[in-house]
Formats: sequence, C-alpha cells, structure tokens
Amino acid sequence: MNMDIQRRHTNSRISKIVTYCGLAYLCGQTAKGSAAAESGIEEQTAEVLSRIDDLLAEAGTDARRLLTVTIYLREISDFAGMNAVWEAWLEGKNAAAPARTTVQAALATASLRVEMTVVAALA
Repeated sequence: MNMDIQRRHTNSRISKIVTYCGLAYLCGQTAKGSAAAESGIEEQTAEVLSRIDDLLAEAGTDARRLLTVTIYLREISDFAGMNAVWEAWLEGKNAAAPARTTVQAALATASLRVEMTVVAALA
C-alpha cells in the first residue's frame, strides 16, 4: 500500500484527486460552464457522474469501490430527479450503494444544481 500522499490536478486552491493509504478522495464535482446554466438536475447529475467516472479511472479505481459520497443539492426538490440518474448509474456500473449523505446547500453559482464529493478504495 502506498503511504505517500499523491495529488493530481492541483492548483493554489484544490486538488481534484488525492490518494493516500489505499483511498482516493475526489474534490466536489459539478456540471461545467454554460452547459450547467441551461440543464436540469438529470443532465447535471449525469455530467457529474461522468466526471466522477473519469477521475476514479485516473486514480486507478471505479464506482464499484465507492465508500462514501456526499451530495449537495441547490434545491431539495431535485432529490427524486437526481436519485433516478444516480440509481441507474450505480446499476449500470454493477456497483453497490456506498454510504451516502444528501443535503440542500447554496452552491458556488446559481446555475449549479448538484455537487458530489467522493471517497473510494483504490483497486
């Protein structure tokens, strides 16, 4: 097991991926740019999950090894729409549900409807 802290896609504020002691930590993932302004919760959730897939793969793991996910929704009324996409994504990955928390939160910009942070075991 690698005991060194490794950081990827790092700037002065965040690292998109941090790995340590067999775990991968992903920073909050959101929909990107102007596309977010015109998309609903289902589209934004799908984009966020796609970005999570990409970062997990880069870290050397995948959705089947998720341990915990925290989901932030701008409006809790988006809960059902987000869950429909989430559940289909997990099923498509043949992944068991991780420990999960979902809360309503003010997000960084008005166009963002969902943000997710992830911890997964490395393969």
